[in-house]
Amino acid sequence: MSAEATLAAPLSEPPAISTWLTLLLATACGLIAANLYYAQPLIGPISAALGLSPQAAGLIVTMTQVGYGAGLLLIVPLGDLFENRRLIACVISLGALAEAAAALVTHSLPFLLAALCIGLGSVAVQILVPFAAHLAPEARRGQVVGNVMSGLMLGIMLARPVASFITDVSSWHVVFTVAAVVMVLLVVVLSKTLPVRRPAARLRYGELLASMGRMALTTPILQRRALYQACLFGAFSLFWTTTPLLLAGPQFRLSQSGIALFALAGVAGAVAAPIAGRFADRGWSRLGSGLAMLTAAGAFLLTHIAQPGSLLALALLVAAAILLDFGVTANLVFGQRAIFALGAEHRSRLNGLYMATFFAGGAVGSAFGGWAFAQGGWALTSWVGFALPVAALLYYATEYATER
Repeated sequence: MSAEATLAAPLSEPPAISTWLTLLLATACGLIAANLYYAQPLIGPISAALGLSPQAAGLIVTMTQVGYGAGLLLIVPLGDLFENRRLIACVISLGALAEAAAALVTHSLPFLLAALCIGLGSVAVQILVPFAAHLAPEARRGQVVGNVMSGLMLGIMLARPVASFITDVSSWHVVFTVAAVVMVLLVVVLSKTLPVRRPAARLRYGELLASMGRMALTTPILQRRALYQACLFGAFSLFWTTTPLLLAGPQFRLSQSGIALFALAGVAGAVAAPIAGRFADRGWSRLGSGLAMLTAAGAFLLTHIAQPGSLLALALLVAAAILLDFGVTANLVFGQRAIFALGAEHRSRLNGLYMATFFAGGAVGSAFGGWAFAQGGWALTSWVGFALPVAALLYYATEYATER
């Protein structure tokens, strides 16, 4: 028995993750996560082509996020049950099929169903992130997760300008066609290069889901971190769902290329991920989270300083996009570092619950943002966006009150 224990011990220790594998995981996360955001700057042309009303245009983004949320709860936990490399390949393949369907359909209902499946297929990214955390040693876990998340955030933020540029020179159908091809290639690369990881859990699927319910009810760190990020991500989704409509409207009159250049500003926020990862490894997550929430709230206030439609107003809108993306990204990494420290054996389930909660906030933000913009323009929309990180700050204050 002692000989068997000696042989088994090395298998329980996570191997050190190499630089090239970190880069591969970051790239894969970025390419997969981009699928969730290609449609955001294309709400106008897609809704016009499919016959959706302005009030219903937000559903184009909302359905993708609803699918993503469902996948986080129903698919991502399987990372604690099945061999991860094969699971990742299967989920990405589902996304590739959905992207191809979105490129071909010509009616609103089939497109919205395809958008739902794009969200389901995109949850592969949240199987890859715990995979990276498993490979990283404890002392560097925040740094590795931050580096991988920087790739994910770059994918999110580059998706919008890439989609706008492609649409400007061809059509939005081409965006989804290219995305489908990229996903097929990614399946081939990951299947050949990722190491095998077989989880130790031997649960039935029903038991796996039931265990998630218990975790959600009995894990205070998960509850707090998920609600923080739900508020911030709701503000993020509201901002990026409605600013293309604002920029294309009568105040700014930007073309799709102009909206794409604006969206590039958000890429600067991706630098927050590796910075936040290093902060988290030093035990500064609580302070960093408070600063992230203040940054997100301040971003919306910036947009009220200048006369709407002026050059200064556009510059301040760019600054707001950078600050908002920075705050949301940093708080995301702080949250993941905290929940990944709770144990390797249920990392996928914890991550699924965390991501599902705050993506539900994102779905609400994008849907409510479309309604608010239709009812009261940017004035109403921006105050709703401001209220969300303020709500997170109020809850954050209770963290200190509870200690006292």
